[in-house]
This record gives sequence, structure tokens and C-alpha cells, in this order.
Amino acid sequence: MMEDPIQLKEEGNKYFQASDYERAAQSYTQAMKLNKDRALQAVLYRNRAACFLKKVRKVLAIDINSSDIKALYRRSQALEKLGKLDQAFKDAQKCATMEPRNKNFQETLRRLGADIQEKLRIQFSTDMRVQKMFEILLDENSEKEKREKAANNLIVLGREEAGAERIFQNNGVSLLLQLIETKNAELVLAAVRTLSGMCTGHKARATAILHYLGIDNICMWMSVDNEEISLAVCNLLQTITDCLLGQGKEEHHGKEEALVLDTKKDLKMITTRLLDMLVSKNVSGQGRDRALNLLNKNIPRKDLKDQDNSRTTFVVDNGLKKILKVVGQIPEMPGCLPLTENTQLTASILLNKLYDDLRCDPERDNYRVICEEYIKFLSSRWLCNTSIDARTRKWAVEGLAYLTLDADVKDDFVEDEQALQAMFELAKTSDKTILYSVASALVNCTNSYDTKELVPELVQLAKFSKQHVPEEHPKDKKDFVVKRVKRLLKAGVVSALACMVKADSAILTDQSKELIARVFLALCDDPKDRGTIVAQGGGKALIPLAVEGTDIGKIKASHALAKIAAISNPDIAFPGERVYEVVRPLVSLLNTERDGLQNYEALLGLTNFSGRSDKLRMKIVKERALPDIENYMFENHDQLRQAATECMCNLVVSKEVQERFVADGNDRLKLVVLLCGEDDEKVQKAAAGALAMLTAAQKRLCSKMTEVTTQWLEILQRLCLHDNMEVQHRGLVIAFNLISASKELAKKLVESELLEILTFVGKQEDDPKKQHIINAARDCLTKCMDYGLIKPLSRA
Repeated sequence: MMEDPIQLKEEGNKYFQASDYERAAQSYTQAMKLNKDRALQAVLYRNRAACFLKKVRKVLAIDINSSDIKALYRRSQALEKLGKLDQAFKDAQKCATMEPRNKNFQETLRRLGADIQEKLRIQFSTDMRVQKMFEILLDENSEKEKREKAANNLIVLGREEAGAERIFQNNGVSLLLQLIETKNAELVLAAVRTLSGMCTGHKARATAILHYLGIDNICMWMSVDNEEISLAVCNLLQTITDCLLGQGKEEHHGKEEALVLDTKKDLKMITTRLLDMLVSKNVSGQGRDRALNLLNKNIPRKDLKDQDNSRTTFVVDNGLKKILKVVGQIPEMPGCLPLTENTQLTASILLNKLYDDLRCDPERDNYRVICEEYIKFLSSRWLCNTSIDARTRKWAVEGLAYLTLDADVKDDFVEDEQALQAMFELAKTSDKTILYSVASALVNCTNSYDTKELVPELVQLAKFSKQHVPEEHPKDKKDFVVKRVKRLLKAGVVSALACMVKADSAILTDQSKELIARVFLALCDDPKDRGTIVAQGGGKALIPLAVEGTDIGKIKASHALAKIAAISNPDIAFPGERVYEVVRPLVSLLNTERDGLQNYEALLGLTNFSGRSDKLRMKIVKERALPDIENYMFENHDQLRQAATECMCNLVVSKEVQERFVADGNDRLKLVVLLCGEDDEKVQKAAAGALAMLTAAQKRLCSKMTEVTTQWLEILQRLCLHDNMEVQHRGLVIAFNLISASKELAKKLVESELLEILTFVGKQEDDPKKQHIINAARDCLTKCMDYGLIKPLSRA
């Protein structure tokens, strides 16, 4: 004999599978005697009960010979155990007919007859009681006490299996529906509670009642503005749902197992109708709470080990927007859905449960997309509704700041003129969060945030190792960004930004300043738009951003100023004394830590400024920009070298700058001379212009020029023969300055090939297009004649 109850249970299972129910029951019984585990004991009882039931059915299934009295009697006993008293009585009657003197048969007949009579008596009595209760309840003239008593009795009866079945079989559901239709609160409560009792633990009956009453009617009753009735109907629907889900305690009371019902369609119908309730204006706040509570309880999985989350995905696909609508209601707004103080909290809990119940990334992505689309719709609506309180509009802007991270959303948003104007108007309010959120949304729309450049080799390596490589959204590409910027400029974004910059320092934080500077820089990208930005006050707004704030913010603002200064008339872009405030931000970009584009555009801006007035040139010198400009003249990068040389060309007009070239112990003049010999035509032009002005202003530099490098004469000759007329003219001016400086210098030039060049150019016929070049050569020759170094030119 085995003494392990687990082994005995396994042994019993084997016998059961082999249809040896007798031995299986013996094994389970033995295990029950040895077992001390309550959970295992319950399993053993169930298994042994299954054996007994199988044995009884096996007996019933035998094709009994009508003359086999023993088999007939056993079948009679089995039928009695199953509660089929009529059939058991017939078999016992046959046995008594064949053996009239058998006392066992006679006793069985008397017992079965008595049981049948008692059953009929109870049944008749129950039917009468049910009928009487309904008569009292439906009679408007009945006394109140009688009606209350009848209602309570009906509820009690509905909770008993036998009573529930009699009510169901005797047209009780129809009569209960009549009670509900009276709209008398007490009768409605009694009817609903009775129906709940009838549905408990009986899937077939619950399904029949659901279809008879109709889900629409049930939801309508749950929507009424009566807390007791709403709660009672909610309990009824929960009971029905429990039965359909198979979560209720199924009791058959001796009857054969019911047929398996397909409940998925009914469950989907209930869920759909509950979701519809959430957005119906005809539903009370309590009714909406009931619907949300039912969804909270029945939709998410109870156990995450269960792989089936189809109910959740169904709700996400068909009802997530409806739940979001409840969450997004504003009680102060006209047309708001009826709510209780708990409605939106309950809806938020449901949203959280639904998300937690999703099983994979695609499901979560779908959830997020639906939420983002709805928040976008809601934010735009709130923004444009000026009757909404400031707090709600603040939420709307915060929502947009998040949503515009998505390329599709920002592309749609900039096309919404009304929403843009509402956001610009809102930016003028004195609220730190609103201002930051507006700036964030604009940064997202202009793509002016920092992005890491992907190294192609690393991308290929990641793809080879089958790792995820983020790809740029099509609407984040240059063409789409440019379109969005143009749309924002057309909508008046610069004016809105200028207003934001004027905000009090307690509201305009350094972080907000940085965001605004980023937006300005993105807006200034196209030179054609810079005039519009200046006209709308963008130049003025950028100056404080370049001086105060985060380091990144100041750099971005300075770069935007450089873009404007590079091509705009400083007197218009920065009128009055304001232009002098721009110099320092531009000089701050002349730093090796800044990128090449920032250096280049800062040099262009300073070049433009240095060509305007001596006062501006002095400001540039005072800001200690000269050493940096000189350094960029040594740069290998052609454009940087050109921009720095052009800037120096304008700066040498200043006496202070000239004195730097005159001072001993520096190679500034040598650098300019050598740059005149560069192959880059633009660099040559700028350097030649600087040298022409230097030699014209300082005679000492004329003699110094011949000493700084042995290549000076060759470089000068090349300038005087240059194909570019501007470069050639500047070369001839330098030659004239040298000749004018002293007779010795003039003699050096006359003794070189330069005389032939001057003669060749000077002998050319007058030509309006290059007359200034011819005149410059003739001036050189005239000066040489004055010195007596050459004879007058004889004409044929």
C-alpha cells in the first residue's frame, strides 16, 4: 500500500483515464485518508465525485433488457440520485410488477411516489407564491407594506436555485420587466435585484435574461440619476458578465451539464455599449462611473500569465478615444458631460490598467498614437477657445510641446492658423510654464534642437549586427522644415517671440531664453527671410538673448545676430546706439571652440559693420577682435581666410589699426603682402585693398613693404596684370603709393619690369569700363616723370 497521497492521486488519475472508475475512486479515497493539505483534499473530493458521476452515467447508458430485474433496479437507483424521479419511478414500477412481493421494490415505489408528490407540491406552491407576488407588485392599489413584503420575498426567491428557475419558467422575466417599466424606484430595485439573483451562477439563464432585457435597456437603467438603482443595475450587469466569463460559481443542482455557450459575442456587445455610455450626454455622472468601474473590473487580465488580452486590445482600438474624452472634460465648460468627483480619476485608472495590460511594443505604439492624436485635437481646441480658464489652456500648450516632437503632428500644427495665433496670444501671458511650453513647441516645429550626427561606419556596423538604427522621419527632412519655418514667419512668429523676450526675468528663465534663441536661429537660416525678421523686431529681441542666459543660448542668439548682421544694413537692422551692442556677441563667435559656420558669419557681420563708420571700427578694436581676425587670416579654410581678410580691409581705415602695422616686431604687413599673392581671387582682392589703404595712409609702410619679403615685387607685378579689374586697379594704386612715397622706391620700380607693365596699361586707349585703371597707370608714369626717372611718353 502506498502512503503518499500525491502518488495515490496520480494512480487514481490513471485509472480514471482507463475508465476504471471503481478503482479510481478507491485510490482517491485512500489518498484523502492520508492527506493533510486542504488544497489537495479539495481536488481529491472533486475527482472522486467525478468517478461517482461517471459510474452513474455508465449505468444509465447500459442497454437494459426489460426482463433483467436487477439491472432495472440499479438504473432506478441511479436515476433517483440524479433527481430524475419520474424515470426512476417507472423502472421501480416495472421491478414491482415482475416481483410483487419484493419488499425493497414496494418500499422504493412508496418513497419515490412520496418524493414526487412533495416535489409537485413545492413546485405548485412556489408557482402560486410567484404569481401572487407579481399580482401584489403590479397592483397599484396594493398596500405599501404588502408590496414591500412581496418585493423582498421575490428577491429572496430569486436567489434560490429552485425559486429562480420557477420565476424564469413562469414568464417571470417578462413580469419583472413590467415592474421596471413602472419607474417606481422600489419596484425597479426589487426587479433588478431579483434578476441579479436569477443570473448568479447560471450561464444559460444569464444569457437568456441578457437577450430578453436587451443591453441597451440595461445600460439605460444604469444611466439614471438614482444612485441605488444605478448601483443595482451595475451589479446585475456584473453578475451577467461573471457568468459569461465563467467566473461565477456554476451550480447545476443535480442536472446534467449545460451546453457550452459561445459568450464572446455577448461580451463584446456589453463592452461596446459600456464604451458608448462614456461619451453619451444622456448618461448621468453616476452611470458613467458605473460603466467605468465595470470596464476597470472586467477588461484587463487578472493574471498577466494569461496570454489572452484580446478584451484590452478591443477596448484600445474601439474605445480609447472615448475614455480620453472623459478624462479631457472641463467641468466649467458648457456642454461638459455629466461627471462626479470620481469620474475622471476612475477613467485615468482605466487608461493606466489598459496600458499595463498590453503585451508587446506594437500594441503600446498603437496606444500612444491614439493618445497623441486625441491630445493634439484637444490641445488645438482648448487653445482656440478663449472662454476656457487659463489653467486649461496652459495644459493645452504643455500637451502641444510634447506632441510636436512627432513630425506628423508639428507639420499639421503649423498649418492650423487659428491654433498658431491662439498660441502666440497665450505666449503674452505672465506665466513661466506657458512661455516655456510655447518656446518648446516652436523649437520642435523648427527642428532647432541639437541632434547627434550618425557616423556612417557605425550605422553600417549596427545594421550588420542587426541592432535598431533610428531613421529620420521624412517630415523632419530639410524641405519640410523650411516649409514649416516659412509658415511660422507668415503667421507672425517673430512678433510673438519679441513679446516673449520682453517678459519679466522671473517668468523668462534662462532655459526659455535658450529655446527662443534656437527658434530665432532657425528662422534666420534663409537670407531672404532676414529682412522680415528685422522688420518684425527680431534684431532688437536677439540682443538681450545674446548677452544673458545659458552659454548655449547666448551662442545661438549671437549666431542669429551674425546672420542678420552679415547681409543687413546695420542702420536699419540695429538703429541708433543698438548697433554697438551687437559687436560683442559677434566677437564672441571668433573662437576656435565655435564651429566654422559661426566663425565665418561672425566675420561677415563684422566686415559689414567695419565698413559703416569709424566709430564702429573703434568698437570692434576695443572688443579686442583684431588678434582673432588676424588669426583667421592664417586659416587654411579659404572662406574663413577670405572673410577675415575682407574684415581687415575695412578695419585698416582706422588709424589705430594702421599703427599696429607700422609698429616694429610684427609680421602683419608681410601677411597682407603674401595674401595678395594667393590664388584665391577674393582673398587677393581683399588683401590688395587693405595694402592699398595702408600704403596710402602710412608712407613708412611703403618702404617696409619692400623689406618684409623678397616676393613683394613679383606679387605687385601680378596684381597690376590681373584679369580682375578690381584687383588690377588696387595693384596699380599700391604701385602709385610706393612711387609717391620716395624717389628711391620709384627708382626700384622703374628699374624692374613693372615699368613695362605701367607703360603697357597707360598707353591703352581710353575706355569708360576701365578708365580708372588706365588713369592709375598714367598717374604712376607721370610721377616717375616728375622724378626725372623716365622721359615723357611720345605719341605717334
